[in-house]
Amino acid sequence: MQPLHSTERVITTPETSAEMGRIAWAPAKSLWYLAHMGLGWAGLVLFPAWDAALVFTLLTGVTICAGHSVGMHRLLIHRSFEAPLWLERLLVWLGTIVGMAGPFGMILAHDMRDWHQRQKYCPPHPAHGAGFFRDAWWQLHCTFPLERPPIFRIEPEVAEDPFYRFVERTWMLQQVPLAVLLFYLGGWAWVFWGISLRIHISLTGHWLVGHFAHKRGHQGWRISGLPVQGYNLPGLGLITFGENWHGNHHAFPHSARLGVERHQSDPGFLFILALEKLGLARNIRLPGSEAAREGLTRVEERVGAMPERLPAN
Repeated sequence: MQPLHSTERVITTPETSAEMGRIAWAPAKSLWYLAHMGLGWAGLVLFPAWDAALVFTLLTGVTICAGHSVGMHRLLIHRSFEAPLWLERLLVWLGTIVGMAGPFGMILAHDMRDWHQRQKYCPPHPAHGAGFFRDAWWQLHCTFPLERPPIFRIEPEVAEDPFYRFVERTWMLQQVPLAVLLFYLGGWAWVFWGISLRIHISLTGHWLVGHFAHKRGHQGWRISGLPVQGYNLPGLGLITFGENWHGNHHAFPHSARLGVERHQSDPGFLFILALEKLGLARNIRLPGSEAAREGLTRVEERVGAMPERLPAN
């Protein structure tokens, strides 16, 4: 039997099994999603208004781009750049407002999926290995608890941070202050559109990108020897803020830049560059900043696409 691969936060032991587990309905996760789906659609029917649609669009863009993609994913999880602690906390809080989980929950979900996908065999749940509707049920309403899980250890500077601990305990309640502000400014229409519809669309969109980005699409690189590959979804860079370049992310998980080929739009990376111009981001890591992943193989040649040729910014 092949030894299980460990990662920085996921530490295997001789007892660890990546396969011995079952897909289980997660009541809190499922009811949270269904409640906001129902309230979101109710808002569309009961309060059709252009100003509410604008609030939905602006809040979705800010929370997904600055919060989820930059704050949670590229900064907190991958440490692909550095920022002042106050800004890091603000970006992570915006990521929490997306409505998926708190900071510790996001790290756990991301890193356990990544760990599973680095093994010689990846179970269907973390591999997005089901059809469209079954995978939607699995990812949006269920979890995959293991009978013999690995040790999961978040770095102390994050795990012991009092702000992150507070936000983790209260991540669902973090919507309340925003909901009160929206009600004060625009009434129930802004609350239904700016909270529930936004959460429903954000969670559904996150699953859709994950589902299709592990099925098929464009590949510039692949990781030889692994059962789960990442794929790019061209044409979705602007509405996903660069998270659609998942094949690139599999190849260079440390990189703050996800759209590494020419003409691959990556608004999240542009936001990081803007922070750098303001003196609020530094030590930005790019594909060539670290040695290539073991098994990294170029799939197709495109001018200017090789990682070692990428510019510093």
